[in-house]
Amino acid sequence: MSRRVVVSAVSAALLVAGCSAPPPAPNTVAGPPSTAPAASQPGELTSGPLMESSPPVTVSIPKLGVTSTLVDLATEPDGTMQVPDDASTVGWFTGAPSPGALGPAVLAGHVDWKGTKGAFYHLSTLAPGDEVSVTRLDGSRAVFAVNKVGRYPKNQFPTDAVYGPVDHAALRLITCGGEFDSATGHYRDNIVAFADLKQAQPSPAPQPSWPSATTPH
Repeated sequence: MSRRVVVSAVSAALLVAGCSAPPPAPNTVAGPPSTAPAASQPGELTSGPLMESSPPVTVSIPKLGVTSTLVDLATEPDGTMQVPDDASTVGWFTGAPSPGALGPAVLAGHVDWKGTKGAFYHLSTLAPGDEVSVTRLDGSRAVFAVNKVGRYPKNQFPTDAVYGPVDHAALRLITCGGEFDSATGHYRDNIVAFADLKQAQPSPAPQPSWPSATTPH
């Protein structure tokens, strides 16, 4: 039997709903998983490469022409998840694993924001095989390959598929999509790109420190 880590006990779907179109809508994101993900341990891997935990620093998606510094996304006092403060920045949900570690890491970005196209404006155009590269604080790089992209009504968000237990290092990219509901100020759907770790590039080896040359006396 495959050994798996229960990544989260999810009581409600984590939906990125703060993607606004004119007029600007308030940032609201449905409640995140009620239980923090379990720590990932390399010994629990059953398929694919794996990396130790390390906070992500930047994300690059060549297909979309996106390169962004990653900001931490925690939860608001009311239990909703924070969203990036501008159109171009992508955030990492700190309640999920770090990219490259065991389990599904979660990155969220806007499709648009106050009339400006967001970093994930073209997220729905990703296709199987497209790469997502995440540099991490320890200097390593996690390269993921997209395996599918789906569009889901927010009241039918695939919670288990996004946050449920997996036996490998995975990545989920989430934004808004579908029709814009002017009554609520939000898009009706979510776009989710699913990806798996393809390559774990280690931190560069430290360069030897040679003593400076001195002139003999």
